[in-house]
Amino acid sequence: MSQKVSDRLLERLREWGVEHVFAYPGDGINGLLAAWGRADDNPRFIQSRHEEMSAFEAVGYAKFSGRLGVCAATSGPGAIHLLNGLYDAKLDHVPVVAIVGQTDRSAMGGSYQQEVDLVSLYKDVASDFCEMVTVPEQLPGVLDRAIRTALARRSVTAVIVPADVQELDHIPPGHAFKMVPSSLGMARYAPVPGDEDLARAAEVLNAGEKVAMLIGQGARGARQEVMAVADRLGAGVAKALLGKDALDDDLPYVTGSIGLLGTRPSYEMMTGCDTLLVIGSSFPYTQFLPEFGQARAVQIDIDPHMVGLRYPFEVNLVGDARETLARLLPLLDTHRHRGWRRQIEKNTARWWEVMQRRAAVDAAPLNPEYVVHALDGLLPENVILSADSGSAANWYARHLRLRGAMRGSLSGTLATMGPGVPYAIGAKFAHGDRPAIALVGDGAMQMNGMAELITVAKYHHEWEDPRLIVAVLNNQDLNQVTWEMRAMQGAPQFLPSQSIPDVQYADIARTLGLKGIRVEKPGDVVDAWQAALAADRPCVLDFVTDPAVPPVPPHASLDQIEAAAASVLKGDSDRAAVVRQGFKAKVQEFLPGRRHRADRPGAQDGT
Repeated sequence: MSQKVSDRLLERLREWGVEHVFAYPGDGINGLLAAWGRADDNPRFIQSRHEEMSAFEAVGYAKFSGRLGVCAATSGPGAIHLLNGLYDAKLDHVPVVAIVGQTDRSAMGGSYQQEVDLVSLYKDVASDFCEMVTVPEQLPGVLDRAIRTALARRSVTAVIVPADVQELDHIPPGHAFKMVPSSLGMARYAPVPGDEDLARAAEVLNAGEKVAMLIGQGARGARQEVMAVADRLGAGVAKALLGKDALDDDLPYVTGSIGLLGTRPSYEMMTGCDTLLVIGSSFPYTQFLPEFGQARAVQIDIDPHMVGLRYPFEVNLVGDARETLARLLPLLDTHRHRGWRRQIEKNTARWWEVMQRRAAVDAAPLNPEYVVHALDGLLPENVILSADSGSAANWYARHLRLRGAMRGSLSGTLATMGPGVPYAIGAKFAHGDRPAIALVGDGAMQMNGMAELITVAKYHHEWEDPRLIVAVLNNQDLNQVTWEMRAMQGAPQFLPSQSIPDVQYADIARTLGLKGIRVEKPGDVVDAWQAALAADRPCVLDFVTDPAVPPVPPHASLDQIEAAAASVLKGDSDRAAVVRQGFKAKVQEFLPGRRHRADRPGAQDGT
């Protein structure tokens, strides 16, 4: 039997080392599905419940493995469904290739069933490379270039293959005019700045007395170098959320996350520094960086397209973080005056005390901060964490201290709802021998997490370590938006948009053969985490949490908190009577620093 285009496509993926394709079937890729059958399911076809979940799983796989993520879908609606997950990959700079079907070439332009102009549709999300294969000779060059581009530029690329082309006999490109031969592989490369640019950066950093560092996911491979530079400069280190696992949170000078979901010491460090060094991050919120003119600044990023953004940097270094820092370090002076570093460490230690106190505040029935804070000390040393968008991301950012080999991620730039569970599934296919934990709100769980539990049930027997824990923060409220309305618009909760049903998530898990535990009492929280971590199968923990616990930003003023409290007092929900009683005092209790101002003479108001 002759090899068809679809056979050659799968064979080429294998030659590139692709082991999994996250996909959903449809007649637009029937030729590929038949080829998968002839190839004994190699690479593995991982079936999700929805194409968007396939894309998210490919993103999670790529984020946690450091390898290429591949997803596939049928023509028309299938290709459309991939888009949200693909945009998540694009905005977080994750290498993903999408393989999508298309109607037969003979039907194109005829308003045929499921005919969508996919080249135009994918032009933005796969802006680095998007191509349709129209003849067999085109395939290897297009597929190789899509893979190589995705890896080199850490971006999304797309290969569109019409259904009839999938069924054609494969013909390799020949040694002839207008043929494009191709080859496998791409060697690792690590660009570095020139010596003159490094010297300029060193001059700026050596002149600083109060140096702040901000690192992102681009610094993940430079942990030792980041620590060495921070020690040499006497600097503190804040982390963008995508770089939360790039440096250990238990280092005393690591101030934690920055931004709306960040920490007070990160905010204080940025408001007090005179020099800023940003490594491997495109953190977008300028208002959380030093005031313009306050600090001299240096940026290091491997992508020349991403330097010079967010802040008026004096020196923009284009290069691999590890190699660049290794060359920069010998040029840096050792800072003798360590008062700045001591203050950062003092503020950071105080912050973790505040986090513990916030977690200890009573709530009805559960304080979500306590739920996540209780997990911190129980985290396995090789855990992989995902967090969904919403208030769950606040508690992930502020209460979990990642260290050593622990990994964690979320939808950083797109901040889309829905990736928490599929990220964890992708992580399990990347590292089947490691436990995974997804922190998700009940909104995201109802949006698509519940359906993806079916995928977990389908595949978990294949994983060496079967533990995949889905922790649902069940407060029957789309909580992050509720609080944004209160804090930013001074508006009460709009129940028709914000209130969602109470679903028995643990019961659903048990019907699928998974473990499920519903938790409604604070005394049961630790036991539930321990039971899930000791289980012989995936587990859903349904934590019934209090929606009145505020995700207070680190820069929140008392006026903003009062406005938020006042907005709740206008509410007419069933909870209004309860919320009215002492709500303002309760919110203030969660403010960093306010609970122990009295025993800190001269301490600043923590609002």
